[in-house]
Amino acid sequence: MEENDNQERREGLFSRSIRAGKRTYFFDVKSTRNDENYLTITESKRRFSNDQGKFFYEKHKLFLYKEDFEKFMAGLNESIAFIETGELPENYGGESTGSSDEEVSFEDLA
Repeated sequence: MEENDNQERREGLFSRSIRAGKRTYFFDVKSTRNDENYLTITESKRRFSNDQGKFFYEKHKLFLYKEDFEKFMAGLNESIAFIETGELPENYGGESTGSSDEEVSFEDLA
């Protein structure tokens, strides 16, 4: 019985959904076996399959761990501020605000 309680806890501690036009965003807090909490952000879009003649949901997930929250939020806040004001942040260098000396681009990830 205790194992079932632990499994249920890992599956979801907190959940919030936000509808935004044709998309829905889900923010789910889950826990690892070591009781470390993490966040999953899921984007869900309703699509139509011409082949099957029915609707389906296309989902994209991000897994964000506690040690990355600060850097993630800094990058998100800077990006939103740029969209709203058109002004580059003072420390803008075109790339990551992470601690790595190595620059990363989308081409490197493909």
